[in-house]
Amino acid sequence: MTTPQKIAVVTGSNRGLGYAISRKLSQIGISVILTSRNEIDGLAAKQQLSDEGLDVDYYLLDVTSDKSVQQFTEWLRETYGKVDILVNNAGVNPTTKPEESSLLTVQLETMRSTFETNVLAVLRISQALIPLMKVQNYGRIVNISTEMASLTSILSDYYPLAPSYRLSKLGVNGLTVLLGKELQGTNILVNAYSPGWMKTDMGGDNAPFTAEEGAETAVYLATLPDGGAQGQFFAEMRKFGGPIQLQW
Repeated sequence: MTTPQKIAVVTGSNRGLGYAISRKLSQIGISVILTSRNEIDGLAAKQQLSDEGLDVDYYLLDVTSDKSVQQFTEWLRETYGKVDILVNNAGVNPTTKPEESSLLTVQLETMRSTFETNVLAVLRISQALIPLMKVQNYGRIVNISTEMASLTSILSDYYPLAPSYRLSKLGVNGLTVLLGKELQGTNILVNAYSPGWMKTDMGGDNAPFTAEEGAETAVYLATLPDGGAQGQFFAEMRKFGGPIQLQW
């Protein structure tokens, strides 16, 4: 049976940014489904949020697997009857590998596996869940990207080369634009944003900001009003004090 409460799916949400996004969405009254490839960590994250009195559920999900995504979609349809929000957070970043300092040394297998998780998995889960959004003519899709994937500034930025990560996130940006174009005129809004450098397992302890701060723009985009931004690229809100669109 369809529930009137908004339902959000956050991929890779057992820790870090995904966990922070889930927590913030739950705190504003949205029912969140945590997902992860590690069931023990995922259930522990669910318990932590449940102990805070937050409305969360959990499902073991591998976004790189057709079978896993299909099973999850069927469970979601049978259990909740809909989905309102999809946050594509699950991702990998092999930047610390020495060979990722140059396109001349990057390992093609590393690039393939990075694309599988960061790009193809985003398309896979979006293809699966958008039909559920179309039924109710409502949906908000938030794709996690990075300023490192801005073609406008890539020649002058100070970030490491990180070819596997950068090129995969360029793919995410391309998916966002194309999905936004295809969904134009519907009430399903898809946008990407850069959460910035955060204190997470991926970002490390030297990062200047927390995952909670990095989650702010995700919540903004996940709760856009009807007629809001479509197919756009946003910066982290703490950087400018509000929602600012980045150049592709």
